[in-house]
Amino acid sequence: MIVQRRAVTAVLAAAALLLTAGCSSGGSDSPGDSGGTARGGTAASGAATESAAPAKGSVKVLRTVAEALRTPWGLAALPDGALLVSSRDDGTITRIDAKTGRKTELGTVSGVSPAGEGGLLGIALSPGYASDHMIYAYFTSASDNRIVRMLYDERKPAGEQLGAPDTVFKGIPKGPIHNGGRIAFGPDGMLYAGTGESGLRGLAQDRKSLGGKILRLTPEGDPAPGNPFPGSPVYSYGHRNVQGLAWDDRQRLFASEFGQDTWDELNAIRPGGNYGWPDAEGTSSDSRFQSPLAQWHTDDASPSGIASLHGVIWMASLKGQRLWRIPLRGTQAAAPPQAFLTGTYGRLRTVAAAGGDKIWLVTSNTDGRGRPKKGDDRVLELEVK
Repeated sequence: MIVQRRAVTAVLAAAALLLTAGCSSGGSDSPGDSGGTARGGTAASGAATESAAPAKGSVKVLRTVAEALRTPWGLAALPDGALLVSSRDDGTITRIDAKTGRKTELGTVSGVSPAGEGGLLGIALSPGYASDHMIYAYFTSASDNRIVRMLYDERKPAGEQLGAPDTVFKGIPKGPIHNGGRIAFGPDGMLYAGTGESGLRGLAQDRKSLGGKILRLTPEGDPAPGNPFPGSPVYSYGHRNVQGLAWDDRQRLFASEFGQDTWDELNAIRPGGNYGWPDAEGTSSDSRFQSPLAQWHTDDASPSGIASLHGVIWMASLKGQRLWRIPLRGTQAAAPPQAFLTGTYGRLRTVAAAGGDKIWLVTSNTDGRGRPKKGDDRVLELEVK
């Protein structure tokens, strides 16, 4: 990822106005600061009849759930409330008791070859986890990025609880940068994966390549029925490095994406949509491309994980070291994004819904680009509105 000096602006397409506001530190109980560029969404069917989320919100840090984690990346919540966290560089998955913070290492995922931004990245539970106890993982191997699934048997000793990886999907381009890595099962039961173009910009526009895409697969790893390009796993393309995936309560998909020098993006995803990279970065007047619903200068974001909660997207930021709140009306931004926790916890990697008005937030200060503090990295529990 290339980072430059970046600022924050805001554009509300509904009013066709440019709204700009400075961005400073928002404390754990502070009302936050407006910033970022918000514009009308690209898939706004019926948005005019939908109510808007409140323009302003709040964040309260309730507690530190666990600390002293190494290169945490993916997070998945178990049915009993415990959390699973992947370590990018160690290639391990750790179970965290969400009440006590006690950590138990499940084991090491065989075949992970960490380097640069690659390693053990996103994790997700099988839709049939209650009966099959399978964990899916996206990781960088010696030859590619791939998705595997493993049996989790908590009856076995710590460190030996993961079964051998069963490769579900392989052949995603790898590189020292732009490996994507977020996976999630959608409301339709299909497996979605965000990939990067591995530093080879042309792959993003090549629909035959798996790089720079959002993929939609069956749990077995086949192209999902109803995909926009028959026989292809590609769901959308023209992406640089997709890092976050989340659905709203109407089953609409949103994705966060690293920009290069100018704009990071939050996109509403259309099946078959072309999101422009490398021909467009941020909002584009070219009708071939889908424009983001919100964008940020990259010093203020470098976005990773996202979560959808009550009509709001919450977005973790790495270089920006803040948590962004983006209120929606349908698939459009309803107001300028609002920043919280600026600089308080350093780089922020993953955010996930925790039930009710709460979210989990995972820091990323041990990833080689942060400045670890005592206790890093950690999982936090937040109350958000």
